[in-house]
Amino acid sequence: MGTVSFYLNGRRVDLFVEPSESLNFVIRERLGLMGTKNGCDTGGCGSCTVIVDGRAVYSCMMYAMQALGKRVVTVEGLQNGIHLDPIQESFMDHGGLQCGFCTTGFLMSSKALLDKDQHPSAQQVKDALVGNLCRCTGYKKIFDSVLAAAEKYQKQA
Repeated sequence: MGTVSFYLNGRRVDLFVEPSESLNFVIRERLGLMGTKNGCDTGGCGSCTVIVDGRAVYSCMMYAMQALGKRVVTVEGLQNGIHLDPIQESFMDHGGLQCGFCTTGFLMSSKALLDKDQHPSAQQVKDALVGNLCRCTGYKKIFDSVLAAAEKYQKQA
């Protein structure tokens, strides 16, 4: 067991973790944030994606101890008070939501992309989301949602 300290959705977290505990396990089971899903546990589906220091990361493939000193954002950290993030609004407005299981992973991968580039091409969106799987849709509405969110971010800038 060891102590890990990191920032989760802007708040400092200090806790003891086992060396084998994944960041996904700690976020869900130890800290109670259920928005980050536990899909395949092998980095193959993307449903556990979080943003670590600005980069989309599969939380099931990262040990909690590797978060030491880092800034971690989960889907719960996207919303600002009662206001949804533009990526969340766009997924609702453009039908990017289906059953919802994969949605948080898509939101977080999209957010990481749009934080770096508010003018992505359709190909850049596809490349950013390649590690996220959805069983309910043909992905078009998801891609449209991300491109619409990019326009919202551009208007805010």
